[in-house]
This record gives sequence, C-alpha cells and structure tokens, in this order.
Amino acid sequence: MNQKQKKVLIRIIAAAACILILELLPIEGVLKFALYMIPYLVIGYDILKKAGKGILNRQVFDENFLMAVATVGAILLGEYTEGVAVMLFYQIGELFQSYAVGKSRKNISELMDIRPDYANVAGEDGTLVQVDPDEVEIGSLIVVEPGEKVPIDGVIVEGKTTLNTSALTGESVPQDAGAGDSIISGCINMTGVLKIKTTKEFGESTVSKILDLVENASSKKSRSENFISKFAKYYTPAVCYGAVALAVLPPLVRLLFLGLSPQWGDWVFRALTFLVISCPCALVISIPLSFFAGIGGAGNAGVLVKGSNYLETLSQTKYVVFDKTGTMTEGVFEVSGVHHAEMEQGKLLEYAALAECHSSHPISKSLQKAYGKPLDASRVTEVEEIGGNGVVAKVDGVSVAAGNERLMERLGIPCAQCHSVGTIVHMAVDGAYAGHILISDRIKPNAKEAIAALKTAGVKKTVMLTGDRKEVGRQVAKELGIDEVHCELLPGDKVAKVEELLQAKSEKEKLAFVGDGINDAPVLSRADIGIAMGALGSDAAIEAADIVLMDDDPKKIAKAIRISEKCLRIVYENIIFAIGIKLVCLILGALGIANMWAAIFADVGVMVIAVLNAIRALNVKRL
Repeated sequence: MNQKQKKVLIRIIAAAACILILELLPIEGVLKFALYMIPYLVIGYDILKKAGKGILNRQVFDENFLMAVATVGAILLGEYTEGVAVMLFYQIGELFQSYAVGKSRKNISELMDIRPDYANVAGEDGTLVQVDPDEVEIGSLIVVEPGEKVPIDGVIVEGKTTLNTSALTGESVPQDAGAGDSIISGCINMTGVLKIKTTKEFGESTVSKILDLVENASSKKSRSENFISKFAKYYTPAVCYGAVALAVLPPLVRLLFLGLSPQWGDWVFRALTFLVISCPCALVISIPLSFFAGIGGAGNAGVLVKGSNYLETLSQTKYVVFDKTGTMTEGVFEVSGVHHAEMEQGKLLEYAALAECHSSHPISKSLQKAYGKPLDASRVTEVEEIGGNGVVAKVDGVSVAAGNERLMERLGIPCAQCHSVGTIVHMAVDGAYAGHILISDRIKPNAKEAIAALKTAGVKKTVMLTGDRKEVGRQVAKELGIDEVHCELLPGDKVAKVEELLQAKSEKEKLAFVGDGINDAPVLSRADIGIAMGALGSDAAIEAADIVLMDDDPKKIAKAIRISEKCLRIVYENIIFAIGIKLVCLILGALGIANMWAAIFADVGVMVIAVLNAIRALNVKRL
C-alpha cells in the first residue's frame, strides 16, 4: 500500500469512528447537522473538490458529480447517516480498486523488471567500468558476472554459463550458453563469468523493445473498452436527467392530476438513491483492468501482446497461417550433401559461402559453416540479391550464382533435379551449371503438439506458406498435421495467399499469421493478427507483429488464444453482471423498494466483485 492509499485508509477509519460515535449520541437539529458534517468532509472533501472542478471545466457528468449530488442531497433531506455512509463506502471501494490495480501493475512491473541498471564495459587494460547501457556502443566488450542481468544483445566471446530466461520467455527451465552463442538482454547470468561482444545498441536490444511494447500496450484499446468509454459518456448524463425527472415528475403528477400530497422529500430521496445506484464505476474500472491483467498474464507466459485490441482479436482466431523456416522448423540448417558437382566439392562450397557471405539468412550461415574456413569478403564484388531467388556475385572475378531453380531459370541455365528432401542451393559458376548443395532443417520439438493444441483451442484450419520446394513443404506439413500447404512462394505470393484466405473466411472469424523473417513483415501486417518469433525472429518481423512469442515456441500460440478467451469471458461476465444488477436496483430504487444501503451495494459492492473477477485474468498458469 502506497502513501496515498494509507492516507485514504486513515480517513476511512476516522470517518467510520465518527459515525459510530455520533449514532450513539442523543443529538438533534443544527448540532446534529454540524457534527455529521465533520466525518462527511473528512471522507468526501476530495470527491466534492473533483466534482467542483468538473463543473468549472464543463465536464460535469462523472462519478464524482453523482456521488456529490447524491450525498449532499441526502444530508439536506436530513438523512445524515445514509449520506455520509454512501461517501464512506464509495471511498472504501475506490481504495480497494486502487489497491487491486496497483497490485496488478506491481505484478506486471516485477515480471518486466528486466531493465539493467548498468553494463560492465571492459577497458583495454582489463579494468571494468560501470556505465549506463545507453552509452555502450556496438562492438563493445562487456562483462556479465553471476547474478547480473545481461544488459545488451550480443555474442559470447568467452565463458560458459546457465541463463535464467523466465522474465523473457515465462519458462523456468535454465538454458546453457557458451562461447559463440548469441545472447539477448534481459536474461540473468546464473553461474559463470561471461565476456560478450555487443551486436546492438541498448535502444535496439531485446529488453528495450519488450519494455517499449509493455509501456505502449494500454494505449491500444479494444472494442469492448471503447464501447464502455462511449457508454459511460452517454449513460451518466442520461441517468442524471432521469434522476431529475424522478424527483420532479411524480410529485407534480400526484399534485396536479391526482390531487394527492406531492411527497417531494420521498421522491427526491428516491432520485438520490437512483443516482448512487447508477454510478458506472464497476464498468469503467473493471473492463480496462481485465485487459490489463490479461496482457500481464500473457507476458508472464512469455507472450507479449502489444494492445488489448489484439488480445480481443486473438480470441476470435479461427485460421492460423504459418511460415515454415524458423517458425515451424528450428531454422538450424546444415549441409547434408553436395550433388552433381562439376568441380571439387570443397571449391564449390567455397564459391557458395563467399557468394552468400554478406547475407545473415540461416541458409547462408549453414554454407559458411560447412566451408569451415575464414572468409575474405574483399574477394566478393558486384553482389546482387534477388528476392525469392538467390544471390549473384563475382568471386575473384568469376561470376557465381547461388539460389533455387527460379534463379537458374532466370539466368537460362539448365539445372539437375535433386530427389532428396531438403533445401536445394543450385550453383552456377562462370555461366555454367556446377552442381547443387542439399541443406536440411530440423522441425521444432513442439511444432506437432502446437498444431494439435490449436485444433483443440477451436482453430478451424491451419495453413503453411513457404518458399521451399513442394517436396520439402509437403513433407513438413504432413508430419505436423497441417491442413493445407503452399510451396515455392515469393514474399509477394505469401501476401496474395493470405489475401485469398481473408476473402474466403467470414467477417467474424479472424486470421493469424505466424512468421519470423524480414520477408514475413508484409504478411504479418496484412493478417488480422500477426504473431512473430521473438528470440530468433528479425527486428522487422517483431516490429510488424501484434504479438511476440519470446521463446519461439509455436505451442504458445494456443495458450495465447486460451488467455485471450479467458480475458474476454471475464470482460463479458463483468459487463452482464454490472449492468444486470444496476438495472434491477435502478427499477427497485425508482419504485422506492431499494433504499440507500441497497444503492451502496449496487455501486461499491458490484465494483468490488467486478474488480476481483478482473484480477483472475492474471492467473494463466493452468491454461
């Protein structure tokens, strides 16, 4: 409990004690009014102040105005206890709500407490200097000792350790890392001392991007939140005018048409009760809190959601479209054969590795790894990368082309067919076909389970889009149980296929695309909801996506859908419960059956129950 909350609690206790004492004293008249004003002002001065400011700023109709009018009216009618009690219980509800929201924020901030305070930069003489992570340049050598957070993305150049990645991925199982491994910021070094060469500035590192996503998530509101905002905008003035009508019209009808006593006090008190009941706090507070808690719960599971609108859309997802490489497969390519070589295999691998030396694509890295020797990039000139085809370059002045069948067709060079399953890199040297290199990829361990989990979660159709050959794509799709596969696609073709799928589905059904590469960014943006792999995924894919899986586990997609469904279920429960109770109590209040104490339950009680229900969205461990 923070200082502000403690002060409110003290005021609540003081006001409650005053009411109990005054109830026991035999006082009447002006003295009773004066004494009851003490607890009323102690507990309600800030509400009256806010209501006054709202009137001055011409923003009259809010919950502060409702409470001020209802309580002041009750006191003027001589209902001192009820008037002060309404304000007291309203402040109790506000305190509870403030504490609940604070607790939710604390849980999420603890989850996201991954921003490093400093980085240990190694000097030329071996000494360590603690500096702000923002000041560390790319290529700097930093040292991370046991127990410290990794401050910036980089590559381990020395040391071996176990990493705690739970704050990033939601997984409690430690991961081993050693020299040559990439390492992302936000992990906690648990055992050995690490020397890391930074590959990004802090502002572009993983931890910085995560913090930015979390901070901006609340700015993107869901349709439910926007509905509640618009609802409150029109609802509050409507009930205020309704309360005025309730206070004035029935007495006039009794007096002018029925010839009865108007009973002004009775009807004004009913109108004040009507105002207390109508306060929309339960909806205005609990709906955003539900989404806030849902986003926090998803983050705790290693799924970053960029806004509550995306969480809402995810719950309606019925079609999931996957990229293959790096998404359903590990993206760990290995050269498994060199076929139809017209020259010595080592020389062919050398040409391939040099031609691809400027690319960071997994296939390029596998070629460089298979060659196994240091590469001199100065030997390569006139590099031209042709999207979806391959690379053309000159190596030692010799024209070299490395790519798929489409590249060979483009160059007018006949190529040999390969009957093995895998990614084929066809090679042409000096304008003549020189053979092809077979590269194999591994399916992710959880990929098959991920597809099964999606179908259990209510997804109607799974589709895989890949630029790979038909034989490879179909084999992967069959092994994983994917319903439909389209192969040999260029980046533009993937967008076109997603467009076709979007046209085929109904408007209420949503389509999600899951990818990891730079070429997936346009498709991620075009889909109803884009899901990117956060650990191995490219910056462009993460930037274009609406949801990021921090550990690249496709099984988390089904869990994210279940989290979103739970969150939406809680939202609808709160909407139906709050509006239902209020409507019943409003009718009873207008009829004079519900008194001010029933009004307090309809306002504060409903708000407390709705807030408690909203907090359940944080608990996602069993989903």
